[in-house]
Amino acid sequence: MSEPSKGAQSVPGESLRAELPSGPSLNTEIEAFGHWRADLLDLVSALRRWIEEQGFLTPSVSDRLDRIDTQVRANKVMVAFVAEFSRGKSELINAIFFASYGRRIMPASAGRTTMCPTELGYDDQLPPCLLLLPIETRLEPQALMEWRMTPEKWIRIELDANDGEGLATAMAKVSEVRKVSLQDAAALGLWSTAEGGATAPVDADGLVEVPRWRHAVINMAHPLLKQGLVILDTPGLNAIGAEPELTVNLIPQAQAALFILSADAGVTKSDLDIWRNHLVVHEGDHNNRLAVLNKIDVLWDGLSTVQSVSAQIEQQRVSTAATLGVSVDQVIPVSAQKGLLAKVRGDSKLLAASRLGDLEQALVERLVHHRKEVITNALAASAQDFEKEIAHLVMTRKRDLSEQALELKGLKGKNSLVIKQLRGRIEQEEKEFDGARQRMLALRSIHNKSQSKLATILGSESLKKDFAAIRSVLTASRFKIGLRTAYEDLFDRLEAIQGEVADLQDEMTKMLHGTFRQLNSEFGFSLQIAEAVDLGKYRNEVQLVRTGYLKFISLGNSFGLMQENAAEKLLRALYSRIRSIHDSELSELEAWNRFAANGLDTQLREKRRNYARRIEAVERIGDAADGLGYRLDEIGVQERLLDELGAKAATLARTVHATAAEMTARH
Repeated sequence: MSEPSKGAQSVPGESLRAELPSGPSLNTEIEAFGHWRADLLDLVSALRRWIEEQGFLTPSVSDRLDRIDTQVRANKVMVAFVAEFSRGKSELINAIFFASYGRRIMPASAGRTTMCPTELGYDDQLPPCLLLLPIETRLEPQALMEWRMTPEKWIRIELDANDGEGLATAMAKVSEVRKVSLQDAAALGLWSTAEGGATAPVDADGLVEVPRWRHAVINMAHPLLKQGLVILDTPGLNAIGAEPELTVNLIPQAQAALFILSADAGVTKSDLDIWRNHLVVHEGDHNNRLAVLNKIDVLWDGLSTVQSVSAQIEQQRVSTAATLGVSVDQVIPVSAQKGLLAKVRGDSKLLAASRLGDLEQALVERLVHHRKEVITNALAASAQDFEKEIAHLVMTRKRDLSEQALELKGLKGKNSLVIKQLRGRIEQEEKEFDGARQRMLALRSIHNKSQSKLATILGSESLKKDFAAIRSVLTASRFKIGLRTAYEDLFDRLEAIQGEVADLQDEMTKMLHGTFRQLNSEFGFSLQIAEAVDLGKYRNEVQLVRTGYLKFISLGNSFGLMQENAAEKLLRALYSRIRSIHDSELSELEAWNRFAANGLDTQLREKRRNYARRIEAVERIGDAADGLGYRLDEIGVQERLLDELGAKAATLARTVHATAAEMTARH
């Protein structure tokens, strides 16, 4: 069957297309996702301004709003494109994301194109540029994450997102190679004659080709990248194995991974190696993996009917799903090349035949909708916490006003001596309260010590000590004897740390509950503790990392780990990953502790404010005959205003969540 054209009467897949649900493209959805986030951020900013104008912006309330803002702003969507060489991976990226340029942006010629892992994203703190890390850095023990902290080591090329030709020229650099001796290639971990080692053809001069770059980062203000999309383009099996940080750190953190196969060949042995060893490390990995049967156009020939071609494609889907252990709907046939061509030409029939829209719709469902749901659920909890915070503040101020009103009503018909005695009693209460503040400061001291202990347990110095034992194994034996046992011991220790953190949080929670209950009873406070941090997710993360690393250092990678610096780089990559988990965990625990401390500070400030208002009211009553009635009227007005403010704050807080949910449903 020849290539379909605009005038073709019958296109493979066209008869099936009408049965498939139509939906918005990935580009449209991600753009809508960006607008959705921007609208939410505007709503949160408006809420903050209004709260500040009403005098309710306490440190605790501000923290709540900051948390909502961070939840909306920080969420990015990462898609990893993973494949063996020559599966059309770069062409698929062109078809989905860069067709609007009317040309290829990522190099996608025959043979090997992407020679190094490449990330595409947008950081407004950087100018548009292509950052390239020289391959020679593989001779050093630093992990990739560490090299990110030394920008001066990267080659930088400026980019213009509006210049398609210039972009394509710059992107071509990710395909660059250089020839080196076998000795140098072996030192880089990119060549070996041993079984399981990396190999490459040797030319007449005894040289082999290796990638010029170890890693590439593209920062450009592409509309989709600006909305939070991050694309991770990975090279083939040998390159993935040579850069273990891809397997154990980057790919597992992607919200989705597209595993690209060739429709005519199906799942080859090397494809299956990538799938089993690099993509499906954990039990739940299948759910966010899509297998893409690319190049279905090779099945279009003049001797086959549309129905016959469709049957072949469906048979290949079923076979691929069975081999990979996924559902058939996770295997999506496409033609990236024809999809790109169709978008450039504006050919709707060819686009339907390419079935690129099916893949884009699957990504919409699995990526964008999922991320919106995650943010919306997080906002629901944060908005509820914020609403409670405002309600407590309103209740505290109303209670203080009621106490003042009751106190002042008791002065009706009383002489100046009684009024003076009341002032003396208020001052005495204030003095006793100041004395009790010492207990509160003692509580703060204990609280701070517990927080410091948490920082020590999860801090970098403790982590370095935990890694010391395994590092001694690395230096003791060239053959890394006992390495797996050392890793298992290390992960046992890391999981024990999670237990220590959970015990300490439980201890702090009990202490705060007891103290807050006493303060609430003694001083009429309304102190409450925020819901405890869900530490289970961090424990699970460590367990998932454990599974991935122990699988990677299995016998299949034993040779690679004997290469100079290879085992050290793997260990450093693990340190960076665990450090990231600990930092996130500590940050959340610090926020939880800060809420408790800020809540106490707010109550103390409100109490002192109440004493000042009571003394002021007594003084005004003593100075003017009508002062009592005026102050009681004033208290009534303030109580009504507080009721209105509290109701409006609650409405606004619920609006943040409701608007997020509504926008999620609408988009």
